[in-house]
Amino acid sequence: MSLLTGKIAVVTGAGRGIGRGIALRFAAEGADVVCVSRTVENSERVAAEVRMAGRQAWAHAVDVGDGAAVGVMAEKILSEVQRVDVLVNNAGVTRDGLLMRMSEADWDTVVNTNLRGAFHVTRSFTRSMLKQRAGRIINIASVVGLMGNAGQCNYAASKAGLIGFTKSVARELASRGITSNAIAPGFVTTDMTSALTEEMRANLLKQIPLNAFGEAEDIAQAALYLAGPGGRYVTGQVLVVDGGMVM
Repeated sequence: MSLLTGKIAVVTGAGRGIGRGIALRFAAEGADVVCVSRTVENSERVAAEVRMAGRQAWAHAVDVGDGAAVGVMAEKILSEVQRVDVLVNNAGVTRDGLLMRMSEADWDTVVNTNLRGAFHVTRSFTRSMLKQRAGRIINIASVVGLMGNAGQCNYAASKAGLIGFTKSVARELASRGITSNAIAPGFVTTDMTSALTEEMRANLLKQIPLNAFGEAEDIAQAALYLAGPGGRYVTGQVLVVDGGMVM
């Protein structure tokens, strides 16, 4: 039997990169997947890929930073699927820049999506999981939230905050059989990292003991572990998947 047979997962930021990789890996392991993205086009495209894998899929477009919109979406999802077994908060953006030059708009955009968005989505599905007395919450953080990074104080703050959020939720919900964990990817080959110059990529590789960038599938496999039977007794943890970068 596949690891997630009979499970229903909601994945935000599912339209590309790590989110898409997680949605497809979960589908390959038997889960039906709700694909959430900022745009209809991206969420529908990945939902179609999930269906091609033989699983049911639903597509929703929302700005996770908009609490009211997330609440409406969650009600619609629960009316469609009745229960959510796994929630992956992956939606995230970057607006890089040095602190002295960073605008409040760039700070707010990143924090609202990466941190406030996880709050909105998790809060919207918590009541359902409490009634089930079961659930897996997986937040996609970053090694930048552990070590900081010049030019990314907004992103680092949002991801560090997400780790604290993860641990607090774990303590609140553990008595009802709900786990909450974070994954901290290192530098992964996605649309976000494709904009790096060759010089930047070479310098980054020097910091990674395994001398390679990660792939979306590496993060998807980590998420599968936390969502599947192996993650039953794991909560409040940060699983670092970074090729040894911050060991």
